[in-house]
Amino acid sequence: MEQINKARSISIWIFIVPFIAINTCLLLITQFHELFPNQEDIIHNTFPYLDGGASISRTARPYPTWLIFKPSMFFTSFLLVKYWLYNKQIINFFSIDHKNIKKIFFFGVASAIALTIHSIFLGIKFDNDLYKLFRRVIMLSFIIFEIVAQAYLVATFYSLKDKLINYINPTILKLKLILVSILIIVAMISIPIVSLPGDDFLGFNLKFFKHALEWDYFLGVITFYLLTYLMWKKN
Repeated sequence: MEQINKARSISIWIFIVPFIAINTCLLLITQFHELFPNQEDIIHNTFPYLDGGASISRTARPYPTWLIFKPSMFFTSFLLVKYWLYNKQIINFFSIDHKNIKKIFFFGVASAIALTIHSIFLGIKFDNDLYKLFRRVIMLSFIIFEIVAQAYLVATFYSLKDKLINYINPTILKLKLILVSILIIVAMISIPIVSLPGDDFLGFNLKFFKHALEWDYFLGVITFYLLTYLMWKKN
């Protein structure tokens, strides 16, 4: 089925493009300081996946790293729209007008739009509380829309797994279910905390926790697409 081949092919790029982009930005800003005209932008000695020494936006918004990050996120958003469109067609092939299909497509495309908006406003500074709230809401919207779309998609594939048995690796589908479950649990626990203004919570400094969570969570979200590539059998 051509749509399956397209969804499989595009999914690996949804993993590779943002993974390379954010880690290239991290590498440049921590190791190639001479590239940055404003020395206040550079960062020293951090591996944010573990120590939370910097946020993704902190590494991506200065010049020249935004030249890598923004085009990569725009391209990823385009790939996401295509991905959810192909999955809509796949589901329709096996179950016309499945009850989840509109939800999957809506939340999937909405996540791509939120990622685009976040990328557009990255690096634009306004000393305004409403603007800061807007950026926070857009980022949270991307996370929520993406996880909801992934959850509905996995649930739908499970409901169709007897029809899909010749097309998928059931073990990878189970891994996708485990991954999405972990992402949902972590989001439910963390979103109320990271949504708080400031970095203080019950006397604890949450700054480094928020940053490490951001890096690790984004890695978890895009790993879903790596598993998609592995789940679908080759033609």
